[in-house]
Amino acid sequence: MSDSAAVPATPDTNIAGCVLDRMNEVLPRDAGPHPLHAPTINGNAWAYVKDCLDTGWVSSVGGWVDRFEDMLAEITGARHAVATVNGTAALHAALLSVGVEPGDEVLLPSFTFVATANAVAYCGATPHFVDCETDSLGIDPVALAAHLDAIGEVHGETLINRKTGAIIRALVPVHCYGHPANMSALADIVARFGLTVVEDAAESLGSAIGGTHTGRFGRVGAFSFNGNKTITTGGGGALITDDDLLARRLRRLTTTARVNDGDDLVHDMVAYNYRMPNINAALGCAQLEGLDELLAAKQSLADQYATVFGGLHGTRYAAAPSWGLSNNWLCGLVFDDPGDRDAALGALTDAGYASRPFWAPLHRMPMYAHAPRAALETTERLSACGLTLPSGAGLAGEIDR
Repeated sequence: MSDSAAVPATPDTNIAGCVLDRMNEVLPRDAGPHPLHAPTINGNAWAYVKDCLDTGWVSSVGGWVDRFEDMLAEITGARHAVATVNGTAALHAALLSVGVEPGDEVLLPSFTFVATANAVAYCGATPHFVDCETDSLGIDPVALAAHLDAIGEVHGETLINRKTGAIIRALVPVHCYGHPANMSALADIVARFGLTVVEDAAESLGSAIGGTHTGRFGRVGAFSFNGNKTITTGGGGALITDDDLLARRLRRLTTTARVNDGDDLVHDMVAYNYRMPNINAALGCAQLEGLDELLAAKQSLADQYATVFGGLHGTRYAAAPSWGLSNNWLCGLVFDDPGDRDAALGALTDAGYASRPFWAPLHRMPMYAHAPRAALETTERLSACGLTLPSGAGLAGEIDR
């Protein structure tokens, strides 16, 4: 046997350098800089926005808002869509509409953007943090069930936290970075504990499970169309639901509960000025017309990442879970060692690849440091070891240049 055959293969020792080299295989460095997720504005965007400017219908009244809602309902398969000024407003309205009250607790992952918890706090309720899965990045059903068995007590149709005495009113699954959460497994837990589901689908337009679009597995789902999302309305969000009564409640809640369209301006409840402006909706309509092309471009980029980063020692590409279709909003790498993550992040940034660490855990932030929580080992590990890669649909045009 030769000496070379007797020596085991040596793993990659400079992981940051390997990550940078493999990134350059997908997106050549000389074609950069490469933003994290820049919007792709094309199609009828100029014409539709110009129509708003020409007619003066630029604010919260106008035909483009209705058209955007109709298009979104058709794309997601929902009976109703309600457009809002942003995704956080959508989540806030959703939680209020399903009966979340001051003093309640709402279950949500600590591994999410801060808006998820903030929307709960806006209701006067308390975020109750639960752990996520390594693979899907969504709420871990097994860990959630064990946690609720340990701290929960069902009285009739109400779940009580034995440790705090508060009602646990709702569960907010998040489809993290566009990957669908395990809604089938979560549904069994929801039924057993009598919880209401409000989906944070902010990042997941175009994602689905078994042909059903995200946002349709609970009573209501909330989306975001910020400038860095798969489609953008500049700033904007939306709610979808199949519940006719809930849709009417959401529409009133997000339009200041105005009783009629007359000049008397009568309102009959405290509500919110959350309606999406017409000019934003016009841009959104053009974006929705090109959604299939945007999703295809993002899938192409994600496939390239999965190929070049597959098998790289000390890392794992954060691929979509087996049970769902992801829109690949933000592609990610998870490192075995936090130090390697930090080194790779620095190398990518210095080379013009705009990357970010995974979300910081919400339970570590000062305003939520004393919130109730489950054990959060996976959340801590992912936050320390993950980073997101440049993921905009426009980058797919640079592949194989």
